Amino acid sequence: MHVPYRGSGPATADALAGQVSMVTPAVTGPLLEFHRTGKLRILAVTSPQRLAAAPDIPTAVEAGVAGMVSQQAIGLLAPAGTPRPIIEQIAAASRAALAEPAYQKMLIETGFQPDVESDPEKFRRLIDEDIARWTPLVKAIGLRID
Repeated sequence: MHVPYRGSGPATADALAGQVSMVTPAVTGPLLEFHRTGKLRILAVTSPQRLAAAPDIPTAVEAGVAGMVSQQAIGLLAPAGTPRPIIEQIAAASRAALAEPAYQKMLIETGFQPDVESDPEKFRRLIDEDIARWTPLVKAIGLRID
């Protein structure tokens, strides 16, 4: 039975309490810790590769769910029409931050895979690919934002 929640926090709390048998939250540092301590079992991740922070957890594709790839992405967005030099300045600052080993380590430990090769065009393509991938499903099931 599907039980809708307003966020992964309440859903995870109910899974920890035994109120629901399964949740599909984003993998975060606390969830990885619940997995490591045996409080929750992460069955699979939907990223294209296993997480560096938890190489023991298979991908959904490896676990037998063909085509199940869905990634989280964190990025900086600016209003349309932002001058290119400003975009480049922000991108350079982002690359500098991602080059810091301590920052990379923190991201990895919290369930993210930092892409040190990212740039504004690559991030835009990722967004466009996600829109193309999910639009047919959203339309087919009549999903609407509440």
